[in-house]
Amino acid sequence: MTLLRDHDLAHAFDHASLTYDRLTALNPGYRSDLLRSAHRLRLPRGGRGLRLLDLGCGTGASTRALLRAAPYARITAVDASAGMLERARAKRWPANVRFLHRSAEELPTTDDDGSYDAVFAAYLFRNVAEPGEVLRAVRALLRPGGRLLAHEYSLSGSRVHRAVWNTVCRGVIVPAGTLTGDRELYHHLWRSVLAFDTAPAFARRVARAGFPFVRTVPVGGWQTGIVHAFLARNGADPVRTDAA
Repeated sequence: MTLLRDHDLAHAFDHASLTYDRLTALNPGYRSDLLRSAHRLRLPRGGRGLRLLDLGCGTGASTRALLRAAPYARITAVDASAGMLERARAKRWPANVRFLHRSAEELPTTDDDGSYDAVFAAYLFRNVAEPGEVLRAVRALLRPGGRLLAHEYSLSGSRVHRAVWNTVCRGVIVPAGTLTGDRELYHHLWRSVLAFDTAPAFARRVARAGFPFVRTVPVGGWQTGIVHAFLARNGADPVRTDAA
């Protein structure tokens, strides 16, 4: 199956940015699930003194979740789509949040090595051509003990969950995208999930990228078995905690 990549995918998100928030609002639990995943990072003291990266921030829903989980952290949110970033920047944000136009593939060219206490990546890895390379780049950005939370469409491997995903896409997601003129993007969403790693396979991919501790947590509701949160740690030293 042919999937959108790089410039073509960014351009498709640019076009969809005006209606993206309205469509995701139709997904029960979309924002609350992001917030639960952000809280799973267990960032101490409301994030005070911590630097966080929201990788693939889109229109800012994941950034908002991260901000609610760690309101005092310094948050850098990046995305490859200029249109999505424009929608994100148009919202109200405190001074400790900044947005940058940058793709995940550009991470190895930055000067941010070892700069972040945590990276939050929602719905990102299935959209990059080489997820293993991006995972290794993310690991280089993290301080020792820093945490990665990947919130991703990654099927359980069950035929039932695959069938549910196909039914929802055929009946809701692709028709909604067709109404807004973004059928190609939402068809990509459908197919990219089918083509991506199952949850166990992605957890193994994260471990191969150098994260020795990976925990997989299923998201609840209708997305059970379809969306998972993957929590990983860079090395044996834990991120600072309230008990530290």
